[in-house]
Amino acid sequence: MGHRAKPGEGEPGAPVNSSARAPAWASSPAAHSPSSWASVPRAFRDTADALPPPWEAIFGPLRQGMVDNLVLVGQCGQSVDARIATSSGHSHYINGEAGLVHLHRLRSLVDAVVIGVGTAIADDPQLTVRRVEGPSPARVILDPNGRLPPTARVLVADGIRRVVITAAGSRTQLPAGVDVIPLAAHDGGLAPAAIISVLAGLGFRRMLIEGGANTVSRFLAARCLDRLHILVAPMILGDGRASLTLPPIDRVDEAIRTPMRAHTLDGTTGPTGDVLLDCDLGAHRVAIGRANIST
Repeated sequence: MGHRAKPGEGEPGAPVNSSARAPAWASSPAAHSPSSWASVPRAFRDTADALPPPWEAIFGPLRQGMVDNLVLVGQCGQSVDARIATSSGHSHYINGEAGLVHLHRLRSLVDAVVIGVGTAIADDPQLTVRRVEGPSPARVILDPNGRLPPTARVLVADGIRRVVITAAGSRTQLPAGVDVIPLAAHDGGLAPAAIISVLAGLGFRRMLIEGGANTVSRFLAARCLDRLHILVAPMILGDGRASLTLPPIDRVDEAIRTPMRAHTLDGTTGPTGDVLLDCDLGAHRVAIGRANIST
């Protein structure tokens, strides 16, 4: 607990970085283009070299955790006024193509993607990597009360591991091959730290808390995120559903203050206007444990 990970630790076979050796991509003119993504997922996992621009600035911080050997990143897409949907619930689509591509890039770099059952039912997502090159992560659904239907697309048997975490005593009807993990309920739900701990025990080290808004908010409030990627679309919705809902504070000096970088995201045909706010929450994250990685 509280162990500070060293570069490359927890990555079997990862070489030690050497400042004397230039990365293989450095001599390539295409390295500075978004088309340079093809080499990133493998380089991200298998080397300690800097990633080709612009990917090192955006995704390099996700390689190593600063608290333990876990890397926990949350994401949300929102309007300028921090809405994820109108008051009627309509949300397709707030973010543009570049925002969706960024989400798929995140998926391709993590071991597991986590969503709440509400999102699984409402959006019926696949949670696979389709818009960019890279592997699809394991799919994890938080379903305390056994609401997930067996026909949900996240449960499709496609060779990718599927995990459903439920509250102890809940009954589920899920397809064969789905790992069902019961956890003791906490305050009417599942404690984020307990969720991460059990997933680390399965060998997942980098995890994306993809949604929905309530799930991301709970992980943020529990101090169980290293980074938060907020994708801001160039629109103002007015009244609607908030992207984050956190417990109230009395004073401004009680607020979470986080170092933050802004990146403009490029679409397939040029700038879309979507802006990525990369929030560094490492100083606030609680120690949870270490991934059970076999060597």
